Amino acid sequence: MASTLVIVRHGESTWNQANLFTGWHDVPLSAKGEQEAAAAGHTLANEGLWFDTGHTSLLTRAVTTANLALGALGQPWLPVQRSWRLNERHYGALQGLDKKATTERHGEAQTKLWRRSYDVPPPPVATDDPEHPSSDPRYRLLAPDALPATECLKDVVVRVLPYWHDAVVPQLRAGLTVLIVAHGNSLRALVKHLEGIADDDIAELNIPTGAPRRYVFDERLRVVESGYLGDAEAVAAAAAAVAKQAGGG
Repeated sequence: MASTLVIVRHGESTWNQANLFTGWHDVPLSAKGEQEAAAAGHTLANEGLWFDTGHTSLLTRAVTTANLALGALGQPWLPVQRSWRLNERHYGALQGLDKKATTERHGEAQTKLWRRSYDVPPPPVATDDPEHPSSDPRYRLLAPDALPATECLKDVVVRVLPYWHDAVVPQLRAGLTVLIVAHGNSLRALVKHLEGIADDDIAELNIPTGAPRRYVFDERLRVVESGYLGDAEAVAAAAAAVAKQAGGG
């Protein structure tokens, strides 16, 4: 039975706008981000998409994006599951820092290693740091050792894939059309898995905000079709903007 998945990175947040490392820090969408979220919904409507279920992270920018997109699509009532496993990568001690200033201080090579390498995390935060998830009540029921003090993309893959296999795959096997609204790195982790991208190549993958990407699967959950929806030139420009956020590149 064929099935369809659409993934959407949340619209621009206020910290994206300010070019800050955000990670698990909870920030709202910017005005532009709200427009991107609604525009994603209109794009989905223009493609004739209609969803059976959805998933988001526990972070406000993803939740709001899903709400605005589904409202524009005409499905504000869609059942949506939320999980910390779809959260953005935790950027450790970089959270709240300016990306360009970090590049100027530590050099482009080191900053790119922290931002984009597969298995090198930034310096961690202490458990009593306000940026550690243990200070946030939404994670109070999770085991303390499940809460990251920092993460590399490899760590994100490890936490995203169990949710994919346990929550999303059964829905796709049932032939449902599924929407996931999450973050640049949690979606990079998922795309790496779906498209078989090598560890050394994943650094060059940039997922733009508010641009729906559709996957069509066959009955064995093999990808038979994939691609961004909407204006191809606008999507390419948005992906290029993501690549330049740290200065250089």
